[in-house]
Amino acid sequence: MSLIEVKIPPLGESISSGVLAKWHVKNGDTVKKDQPLFELETDKITSEGVAEAAGVITLKAATGAEVKIGEVVASIDPAATGAAPAAAPSVTPSAVPAAAAKPAVVADASPAVRRLAADTGIDPATVAGTGKGGRVTKGDMLAAAATPKEIAAVIAAAPAASVPATAPVVSAPPAGKKTRVKMTKLRQTIAKRLVAAQHEAAMLTTFNEVDMSAVMALRAKYQDDFVKKNGVKLGFMSFFTKAVVHALKEVPAINAQLDGEEVVQNHYYDISMAVSTEKGLVVPVVRECDKLDMAGIEKAIGEVAKKARDGKLGLPDFEGGCFTITNGGIFGSMLSTPIINAPQSAILGLHAINDRPVALNGQVVIRPMMYLALSYDHRLVDGKEAVTFLVKVKQAIEDPSRLILSV
Repeated sequence: MSLIEVKIPPLGESISSGVLAKWHVKNGDTVKKDQPLFELETDKITSEGVAEAAGVITLKAATGAEVKIGEVVASIDPAATGAAPAAAPSVTPSAVPAAAAKPAVVADASPAVRRLAADTGIDPATVAGTGKGGRVTKGDMLAAAATPKEIAAVIAAAPAASVPATAPVVSAPPAGKKTRVKMTKLRQTIAKRLVAAQHEAAMLTTFNEVDMSAVMALRAKYQDDFVKKNGVKLGFMSFFTKAVVHALKEVPAINAQLDGEEVVQNHYYDISMAVSTEKGLVVPVVRECDKLDMAGIEKAIGEVAKKARDGKLGLPDFEGGCFTITNGGIFGSMLSTPIINAPQSAILGLHAINDRPVALNGQVVIRPMMYLALSYDHRLVDGKEAVTFLVKVKQAIEDPSRLILSV
């Protein structure tokens, strides 16, 4: 029986490559059909590759390697007995099996690498490259020369530079005080999107505070019955999601976005929910929140949150959101200015609930209060609309009966 090639699967038209973030198996392992083999990290999602058949696997790509869609990263021998081939070495970031037919190291032609090679006497061909295609970078050369003796030799061999008498003496930090880890594809994408959102939008944030007494009383009164009937707990997010949908209907400018010189008005209510995972913040979408009841929203939020933390989200899970809710309060945040999730026009930030003294009917009373923050694109949304929207959310939370009466 012929070998079965393990290829990087297609993930969508906009994704052409990714990073082989993790192997779940070792070279020479016996794998079962549909067994998870690897994690592929792209600039949008993290996906998992599985075995198409049972057999003994031979790895052809190292952890951390950048691979293209359709590239062969391993092979499975269905006829093997389970013993690992004697000649097949285990895959490490610096060693790839011979079957990969790729050079172990590709030296950069850059002046910095050549200069370090001359100063340190280290041959770039002996250094494990972390650059694209296995290229040796300046950082790789510095790391190879990072033992105390070698650093001293490099400093001693370097030509003396003329330094002004007043220049401060800078000492290198002791070994082990710093580590360098390349940003993940997801983290790089998050960084680019956040910077782009700040550069491309005229972003402004307006604030308000909300008394959570009514919602907390409702949860306490009906929580047990709600759980028995629906199998999920009644949380705060379903209240805020309903309040946001109500406010979007009242202030449609918030439910619009700019596309060049055109204003695109959305007539649906798919709400993006920010979810924190080990690999970074992701924002999957809960569909048709206007048609879901409170239990439906709680279930939908729970499902997308679990998929996010398990790394099971696909591209469709991120597409089409018209407004975002992010809850920094679960981490203790008192106040923040959330960044718009482009191309959306606004984002609502929720924060921690704290007992605070407030004036009510001429009396000072203690109430569970939360600060709300609405960041919006001032190119499209005026201050009056933003403030009105936030007030509508506040009113709906402080008097949930408004959600039933749509007032």
